[in-house]
Amino acid sequence: MSFNVKLSGVMPALVTPFGADDKIDFKAFENLLTHFREAGVTGWVPNGSTGEYFSQSTEERRQVLQFVKDFARGDEVLIAGTNAPATREVIEQTAMAEEIGYDNVLLAPPFYTRPTQEELIRHYETVLAEVDVNIVLYSYPLKDGADISFELMDHFADNPRVIAIKESSGVLQCAIDIASRYEGKIQLVSGSDDIALDFMFWGAESWICGPSNCMAKACCELDRLYRAGELASAKDLMKKLHRAMNILESGKFVQKIKFGAELQGLNVGECRAPLGPLTDAEKAEFAAAMKPILAM
Repeated sequence: MSFNVKLSGVMPALVTPFGADDKIDFKAFENLLTHFREAGVTGWVPNGSTGEYFSQSTEERRQVLQFVKDFARGDEVLIAGTNAPATREVIEQTAMAEEIGYDNVLLAPPFYTRPTQEELIRHYETVLAEVDVNIVLYSYPLKDGADISFELMDHFADNPRVIAIKESSGVLQCAIDIASRYEGKIQLVSGSDDIALDFMFWGAESWICGPSNCMAKACCELDRLYRAGELASAKDLMKKLHRAMNILESGKFVQKIKFGAELQGLNVGECRAPLGPLTDAEKAEFAAAMKPILAM
């Protein structure tokens, strides 16, 4: 187990490509990952909500984790999404990831069940006790129906295996509060893509990024510009990214991400039900917003 993992740079929350037969298309997956590596990503986050883990069988999740692990280089960080609605299943998924070779997992509150903070603390404690991995907490209350509170983060602040939190509430004040309260203890990870530059300013050195599936070069360039101190250029690029990211957040997120990949010749197929296809109008709107980004 590698404790005190330092997260940095852009790590795609990976889509899962599906073929016309609705099976995972691993050739398309390889093309996608190769494109991301050339763009400059620093790691891989498979089996998150952008990867449609909720529509996959356990065997498919295993195949995705194994494929990404086999593709990854030693200097690229691996973080497996192992979410599920029940603690028992989270432990099973996390143990599977650990067996394949993942030291780190991304864990939101169990969806649908809306646990109290006391129940949620017990949930994470149980996972840590059962499986020897590091946890990146994932706060996305709009999707999961549960907050990750300061009470919870206070509880885990001195636990070296709770290494970070991906903050996706969309409320910048939350990111500022986390950066202020847990500096040197829990790393802040950018998870609100349309304010990613603000996150960087407040100390987020890493970005687990769904939009990087369709704008990897631009996302990596934003990260590079900020690190180089080229703030005016970073601000200009964020303006260019902002419209496309807003459209992504307006609904049909994964469908638009996959369509955006397709615009670059990276065919990753359709989403699985219940996610349905985009309308022609939705495609046209997103394609227009992507045009200046793809022209970079």
